Amino acid sequence: MTTTVPESPRSPTPGSSKAPGTDNGTTTGRGRLLAVVLTAQFMAVLDVFIVNVAAPTLRTELHASGAALQLVIAGYTITYAVLLITGARLGDLFGHRRAVLGGLAVFTAASLACGLAQSSGQLIAFRLVQGAGSALMIPQVLSLIQRHFTGDSRARALGAYAAVLAVGAAAGQVLGGVLVSADLLGTGWRAVFLVNVPVGLGLLALGRRELPRGGGRRGAGARPLDLPGLVLLGGAVCLLTVPLVLGQEEGWPLWSWLCLAGAALAFALFCAYEAALARRGGAPLIAPKLLGLPGIGLAVLRILAAMAVNAGYLFALTLHIQTGLGYSALRAGLTFAPTAVAFGAVGLTWRRWPARWQPALIPVGFVLAAAGALGTGLALRGGGDGGLRLYASFVAIGAGLSLAFSPTLTRALATVRPEEAADASGLLATVTQLGQLIGVAAFGALFLHRFETTGASGAYHSADALLICASALAGAALLGAVSGLVRGRR
Repeated sequence: MTTTVPESPRSPTPGSSKAPGTDNGTTTGRGRLLAVVLTAQFMAVLDVFIVNVAAPTLRTELHASGAALQLVIAGYTITYAVLLITGARLGDLFGHRRAVLGGLAVFTAASLACGLAQSSGQLIAFRLVQGAGSALMIPQVLSLIQRHFTGDSRARALGAYAAVLAVGAAAGQVLGGVLVSADLLGTGWRAVFLVNVPVGLGLLALGRRELPRGGGRRGAGARPLDLPGLVLLGGAVCLLTVPLVLGQEEGWPLWSWLCLAGAALAFALFCAYEAALARRGGAPLIAPKLLGLPGIGLAVLRILAAMAVNAGYLFALTLHIQTGLGYSALRAGLTFAPTAVAFGAVGLTWRRWPARWQPALIPVGFVLAAAGALGTGLALRGGGDGGLRLYASFVAIGAGLSLAFSPTLTRALATVRPEEAADASGLLATVTQLGQLIGVAAFGALFLHRFETTGASGAYHSADALLICASALAGAALLGAVSGLVRGRR
């Protein structure tokens, strides 16, 4: 799942060509604009999920260690999370059209490089670049919708945007399974990356014609980049992620503990620098005052918990059902469909549920997610296929995580003033990605530590490893439920 950073709508730059969606634009022009940006959004969301199903094949063909596999999946999220707000500001400074096309070009080139990678190290590096391309491209989607659509057409465009997020999550798992199982021209796992190349090239051609021109806001009114803050945040995230991923495999050497201590120090320095920059009247990457806004601090905790559970669950379960149970990539992809469909259906409908239910949605969502995670581990205990109990657990965790995440995000953003909306949205979007990163790193390390497909003496069976991981995931979800019981300041 991916969120973006909305900007306040503003008028087209003087002297620029008429944009689709203005009074002189046509419905067809608006439709083409929407098709381009939503296809780009769909492709980026797809790449968050599509690699999960290819993970076991990647591990076999590239002889990747468990830690390398985690970094292949998390690498995309690392750069996406760290650069997301900077990508939004680059679009504001240089124009959304340039940002979309530039990000799309980087993403497409990196996808090709991923598909041609010859080692896990190369693949990790190219995934980092791919995430950077998304961070430049995706924050512009809502900005373009807000700027070039009004009234009913904006409502329909935002509805389509929400549907793309939901469908992308479901399609990523299924399409990943289809592509790996089809083994097109002997490409195997490489197809999950190479599929982006023709789509990306087509979007680049269409985007050059359909995306509205505009010069950005360099000069008065423009928000400058916060490069020192970006370096501090990036360093902190790397110092946290690397030891979580590699520490267990290396036996938790001294350097891993020093990195974790360094991460805490880097985060503290980041917060101090951002606060000082804000006091000087600058434009910090994440404004400290945001955490004091009603509901934002609590939303950060809830989103971290929900997204960490989501990412850790998908990572561990994918490895178990393909390596432990021997499912094909296609069957594995289809297995995840109930979870993704439940997530999307709840996310699109919860606002229309009875008003008396609304206060309980978030804690109930976390409890459902905990039940779904633990139910999955229990259903698959002993190496069985789980039967109908497994699919009930899939629906429970999908619906639960959607109830935990969607109302949290919507209500938090609804409490902020319009002039603070972009900063608050950027913060929560970054937290969403960081939660997924922590989930793969922490829960993935727990599962891989216990994971052993051979059942050798002294090693845990894959199902036992999954049950241990599922119990930890349920505990994290219950912590989210406790936070959900806290009433935010009105």
